[in-house]
Amino acid sequence: MSAKKQAIFLAVAIFLAQSAMLTDAFAKETAGLTKTRPASGRFVKTDQGFMVPYTAKIPGTDITYEMMPIPGGKFKMGSPPSEAGRESVEGPQFEVVVKPFWIGKYEITWAEYKEYMRLYSIFKDFEARKLRIVTKDNLADAITAPTELYDPSFTFENGEDPRQPAVTVTQYATKQYTKWLSAITGRQYRLPSEAEWEYACRAGTTTAYSFGDDPAKLGDYAWYYENSDETSRKVGQKKPNPWGLFDMHGNVWEWVLDEYREDGYAKFAGKTVAAENTIAWPTKPYPLTVRGGSWDDDAPECRSAAKLGSHDIDWKSEDPNLPLSPWWFTSDPSRGVGFRIIRPLQTVSPKEMAKYWEAKVEMVVGDIQNRLEEGRGALGLVDDKLPADIKKLKEN
Repeated sequence: MSAKKQAIFLAVAIFLAQSAMLTDAFAKETAGLTKTRPASGRFVKTDQGFMVPYTAKIPGTDITYEMMPIPGGKFKMGSPPSEAGRESVEGPQFEVVVKPFWIGKYEITWAEYKEYMRLYSIFKDFEARKLRIVTKDNLADAITAPTELYDPSFTFENGEDPRQPAVTVTQYATKQYTKWLSAITGRQYRLPSEAEWEYACRAGTTTAYSFGDDPAKLGDYAWYYENSDETSRKVGQKKPNPWGLFDMHGNVWEWVLDEYREDGYAKFAGKTVAAENTIAWPTKPYPLTVRGGSWDDDAPECRSAAKLGSHDIDWKSEDPNLPLSPWWFTSDPSRGVGFRIIRPLQTVSPKEMAKYWEAKVEMVVGDIQNRLEEGRGALGLVDDKLPADIKKLKEN
C-alpha cells in the first residue's frame, strides 16, 4: 500500500473512530433523544432531535425509572366556572406556553426513594472516616439526606412494597432527591411546576379528567376513595392518560414547585404566560401545592385542575421532634402525598438549577441547620463518583 493510500486509510479510520465516540457521547449525554425518527412508539419532534421514552438505572443499583416525552405547546390552565366540583383557586383560566420535557411514567416508588433514604447512614459513615468532606467551597454540591424514621408505622402504615409510591415526604425532601439524582446521572431532574404538571395530566384534553367529564369512569384510571380500600396501591395498575402517564389521577397527591395561592391565578387573568413565569416560588413554609388527588379522596379532588395546600403543623402533628422534621410528615393526609419528577429538554446553568433544588424559605433553612448542628441530619457531597465511593465504603 502506497504512503498516500496509507494516509487516506488512517484519516478515514480516525474519522470513523471520532464519529463513533461522538455518537456514544450523544447517546450517553442525551438519554431519551435520538437523531433518527422512530419507526413506531411515542416520540416528540424537536430542534434537538426526537424525544423518546427512556428507562434508566439509578447508578450503583439495579433499580430503574421510566421517563416519557411531553411535547411543547399551549393549554388553558385551571378549570372553567361550569366544571362540577370546581374550587375558586382553580381560576380564572389563562393560557400557558410550555416547553418540551420528560416526566416520570409513574410516581416515585419506595424502591427508588429508599436509595435516597440510605444516604443518611452513608453520609454519617463518610463523615466519621473523614471522606468526601463538605466544606464551604463545595457546599453547593452537597445535599441533606432524610433522617431515619423514628416511627416507621406512620410512613409505612399502608405498606412499603417497592412498587408503591413513596409517601409522607416533604417538598424539601423531594427537591433534594432530584438534586441527588441529577448529580449522579448528569441529567437535570426536578419537580414539575404546577403548570407543567397540569399540562402533562391533561395530555391535550380540556375536560375535567384526562379521559372526559364523567366521574363514573374514574375507577378505570385511578385509585380513589371508592375503590382503593383506603390504601395506596402499586403504581401503573390502572389505565394511563393519553400521553402514557399512570396515576396522574388518584393514588397519591404529587408535589409541585409552587406555593398554594389562595387567589388562584388572578394575577394571570387574560394573559398568555410562559410556564416558567407562572411559578409561585414559596415565600413561607406552607401552604405549598400538591396535585392529582389520592386514594383517600373523592372524584372531584382527582380532577386535572384540582389542588390541595399543605399544612406543616397539621401534617406533622404527631412528630415529637423540635424543630419538626424538614424531611418527613407523620399525619394524614400525608400518607397520600408523594411525587414524580421531570427533566426539561432545555438545560440551564447549575446556578439556575439551584432554585429548583434548595430550600429558600428562612424558617425551613433554619430548621435544616438546627438538625445538622444537633447531629440529627446528614450532609454529603453528590457527584458522579458517589456510587463508586459508596461501593468502596461497603467493601472496606
